[in-house]
Amino acid sequence: MARTKASISDLAKQLGVSVSTISRALSDHPSISDATKKRVWKLAKELHYQPNHLAAGLRKGRSNLLGVIVPHIDGHFFTLVVKGIETVATKAGFNVLICQSNEDVTHERKNIETLLSAQVEGILVSLARTTRDFKHFEKVAKQEIPLVFFDRVLDGQNVSAVVLDDREGGYLSTKHLIAQGCRRIAHFGGPLHLNIYKNRRLGYLDALQEHGLPVDEKLIFHCDMTVDDGIRGMEQMLTLRQRPDAVFSASDFSIVGALQVLKRAKLRVPQDIALAGFSNETFTSLTEPMLTSVDQRCEQMGQSAVRLFLEMREERSEIFSPRRIVLQPDLLIRDSSQRR
Repeated sequence: MARTKASISDLAKQLGVSVSTISRALSDHPSISDATKKRVWKLAKELHYQPNHLAAGLRKGRSNLLGVIVPHIDGHFFTLVVKGIETVATKAGFNVLICQSNEDVTHERKNIETLLSAQVEGILVSLARTTRDFKHFEKVAKQEIPLVFFDRVLDGQNVSAVVLDDREGGYLSTKHLIAQGCRRIAHFGGPLHLNIYKNRRLGYLDALQEHGLPVDEKLIFHCDMTVDDGIRGMEQMLTLRQRPDAVFSASDFSIVGALQVLKRAKLRVPQDIALAGFSNETFTSLTEPMLTSVDQRCEQMGQSAVRLFLEMREERSEIFSPRRIVLQPDLLIRDSSQRR
């Protein structure tokens, strides 16, 4: 049988004093004698009393809770972003509640309701892959709760966000492949309604245009960026009369799927087909060959998101114009792309 948690009222009843006396004793108030404090703490320990810090905070008008919604915690990207979030949030006196949408907008809507019910003071969110509208975030705005997006943002929305310069990352990757002598560079891209995939594709196109290379739509494969998608995409590329000599993927997960196909086909990487991914997942330095990728400044992104929330919270009484923090990517060149 589960043990019932003791309340302040239970302590007051057993000691024959008022609830306010118990409350002041537990908070070490100078108006309560040392003898009474000792009696209260002794009984509290015996009854396994746990103070309700959330309720106490709400009585003061704040919960000290910061809500975070991520699409998933697979791989290391969102894990490190959350680490950055918790580092700054903890120093600022906030506890972090983390929800996963599992790449499902329906689940994301439920996450919003859960966090609002918990009376969080702010919400940081990276959108699910299937999110296509902003409606479920309107309730957050109406309650004047600071809302900060990170990494994934709906294209065209004027919101506060911390993002990577994904276009620059796509450009740097493709430019590097061109510098290695690649001329038929395929692109594995994600849903274009999300900023990250749209901008990584634009960077790819920028590099091709800058070097006078044609855009071949047969070399562009749109998918959900999973390992299985990478397998399907690479298999499709190998059926082309003129197969690609390189692939730039907007995700490390799909590029590792492509690597599996090339190994089964006995094709050499990078000599036959060079590979470059995006996100610098941990496994990219464990594959053979190691995979070239773009580092997204994960912890810095999380830290910047919390600082932006704190700024919005301080300026809540004023008109806070949405602002965007843009971090710069870092291309990590490894064996999968380096021919020269």
